[in-house]
Amino acid sequence: MTDRIEVAATELRPLLEEFIMWARVNAPGSDPELVGPAALWHRLAFSQDLGTWKRADLRNLLLDRMPKVVEDPDAAAEGMLPAVDAYLTFLSQTGRLAKGSDTLADLQAELDAVEDEFLELMDELLDDTEADDEEEEAGDLGDFEPFADELAELDTIRLRPDSELAAAARQVPLIAKARDLALWVGSGRRVGEDTLLSDAEVEEALQAIGLPRPETEGPVSESVPQLWNIWNLAVDLEFLEPGEAHTVAVQDDTSEWPFDDDEDVLDAWMLGLHSVEYGDPEFDDEDLTMALSGLTRALLVRLLLAGGARDLAELRRELAEAATEIDELATDAWAAAGDPLAPVLDWLTGYGMIEADGESVRLTPLGTEGVVHLVDDADIEVDARPDIESMSAHELLALSAELPEDEADAEFAAWMRLREPEKAAQELLEAAAEDESDALIRVQAASVVGTLGEAAVPAWEEALKQSSLRPYAATHLSQLGVEGAPEPTQDDTHWLILDMWTISAGLGRSEFVSSLRDIGPEMVNNLLEVIWKIPHAHVEELLDLISQVHPDKQVAKAARRALFKARSHA
Repeated sequence: MTDRIEVAATELRPLLEEFIMWARVNAPGSDPELVGPAALWHRLAFSQDLGTWKRADLRNLLLDRMPKVVEDPDAAAEGMLPAVDAYLTFLSQTGRLAKGSDTLADLQAELDAVEDEFLELMDELLDDTEADDEEEEAGDLGDFEPFADELAELDTIRLRPDSELAAAARQVPLIAKARDLALWVGSGRRVGEDTLLSDAEVEEALQAIGLPRPETEGPVSESVPQLWNIWNLAVDLEFLEPGEAHTVAVQDDTSEWPFDDDEDVLDAWMLGLHSVEYGDPEFDDEDLTMALSGLTRALLVRLLLAGGARDLAELRRELAEAATEIDELATDAWAAAGDPLAPVLDWLTGYGMIEADGESVRLTPLGTEGVVHLVDDADIEVDARPDIESMSAHELLALSAELPEDEADAEFAAWMRLREPEKAAQELLEAAAEDESDALIRVQAASVVGTLGEAAVPAWEEALKQSSLRPYAATHLSQLGVEGAPEPTQDDTHWLILDMWTISAGLGRSEFVSSLRDIGPEMVNNLLEVIWKIPHAHVEELLDLISQVHPDKQVAKAARRALFKARSHA
């Protein structure tokens, strides 16, 4: 069927492109995009000839076929019939309505005849879609949205350094099992359509990853959910990759796990993070499985809200109550599972996210990192920051740019207490030099280092070698009266102005215009005559912006001239 659709779509494309051009002039009120699916299914189900249209086929298309394939019932209700009307008119007026078709008038009469029924069908689809959305919203224990306010009110969560997290990730048992399974699969292993592996292969795979063979009278492949979860994890981790003709193959670098590079290790661990869902209990009855869907995520978010640890018995009761509030089958599912938290705790322990001792359960540093990422993926705000002790200068500067001033000051103060002033100055200015285009980081670093007085002199003298930091270094060394220090030049002053304009532009158009007004048009004009020469990363972008937003037409014109000079000079 897929091949037929591709062929039909290829045949239709030139005709639909011409119709879109025609509609812009002759039917501007119609939505040509809605015609594509209707024309495609007409070609597939009713006529090999693109130009042959019959009343009966049109009725069946709109009332039988389209309700099954339409993606947006609301848009279809509003515009499908006018769009089809325009398309049929286009076919007629351009001589493409084939001989043997019903007349345009008859086809339009059929459109009028089916209108009420078509709209009713679209309304039913809308009702079904809304009901499905409501059911989906209420049907998952793992939804973080109900906890959004509580998460936002949490005290600052401190995340451990990457080196520590990577060391923990290297010890994750489930990743090692996924690696061993992928290596056992090898290159180009053929898999079945009904079950991936034969029973004999399943037994080999179990042995390869150290899982026991289950006692079962039926097919072994139907009694090893843990194996299939590890198989899926291997795919998530990109250790296994599906190939052509029902084959799978191990990826080249899989055998190198655990990787040497910390960043590579954490990237891999994050790829498998959503495997937490594999910890949810599974039943032969799909309805029972769905009743406890999201149980693993539900446990994780409650641990985070509790500061990382909970009494297990209390947590079990709370989750059981939450499940019954969401799904009427949850009580049956909970009872059928025996201990629904057993697979949850087993998987999360195996993925390095929790530690459990039978009485309590707590997040590991790796687990805290993971839950914070899951919460962030759900677009929910949570205040998570690197540990002060392990925070790099660049992390500090980047974080502080997002914080209110008093919080940023507190972060800087805590960070500075752990370092000698000379060392702090060196680290901050080195971080500021990492990216010449990041004016905000640069200004922040210079501002903080500027408070360190003479202790920062060696760092400022080193910063003179960096073109992006030289203006700040020359200015501060001059203010400190350091012997032999270069005096700030006019170009240095212009660089500082460009940095401030860059930051102002980043705050929004109104803020940028306000900063230009504060200077005054005469001063801006004077600057425009010379500032285009400065090799600043954002000079062209700023000149272009001034030419667009400055309310004084003469200034805007001068900015355009300066932009032309800057581009020619480059």
